[in-house]
Amino acid sequence: MIMDIFQSSRQNYGTRKIKKELYQQGFTVSRRRIGRIMKELGLVSSYTIAQYKPHSTSCNEAKQANVLNRKFEQEQALSVVVSDLTYVRVGSYWNYVCFFVDLFNREIIGYSAGLHKDAKLVYRALASIKGNLNDIRLFHTDRGNEFKNKLIDDALEAFQIERSLSMKGCPYDNAVAEATFKIFKTEFVKKRHFESLTELTTELHDYVHWFNHIRIHGSLDYLSPAEFKQRHHKKVV
Repeated sequence: MIMDIFQSSRQNYGTRKIKKELYQQGFTVSRRRIGRIMKELGLVSSYTIAQYKPHSTSCNEAKQANVLNRKFEQEQALSVVVSDLTYVRVGSYWNYVCFFVDLFNREIIGYSAGLHKDAKLVYRALASIKGNLNDIRLFHTDRGNEFKNKLIDDALEAFQIERSLSMKGCPYDNAVAEATFKIFKTEFVKKRHFESLTELTTELHDYVHWFNHIRIHGSLDYLSPAEFKQRHHKKVV
């Protein structure tokens, strides 16, 4: 059973999450025993993500306001969205992936992959969001040129979305996006070799679905983003 849970987690879950999964199935097993069984089976989790913590040191002053101001806990879906991008090796070249993350439930609500790290990559990720973009109140990113340009500014203006930028040189201001990509690199990027952008895009689609609908998150009381949202809506109704 531990083997099944481990494999269904794409070989990412450690003792803490496996314990939660077993408990949900009606079994109470200590983490020590789970760890012993995992060692006997040769199961090594890739989930070794360091959590971002508030940083007390002030960052550089900037003209553009950091409206979000590290208020990462939001009570309404699709109200505040953060974004970032990273690189992935495809063949002998770098390709790029952009995510849009809903702070309400840490769901990856929009994503794109492409050959270039530019505004079009970000725009495609924005366009992939299935919800009503008019519901987004605030959009927060770092200060990369991919996020602050006419194409993105015009799109945000069209949907009346307020802009928020991290202070210069302060990644902690966008900690949730940073942490999401740290997870992504550990669970997805380092395990695979991609021969083409098409292959990357296909695998990325599968991973995002798993991340949103199956993968349990410690910050969501060990629920998937989809289940967290569903339970929240039931409480509201």
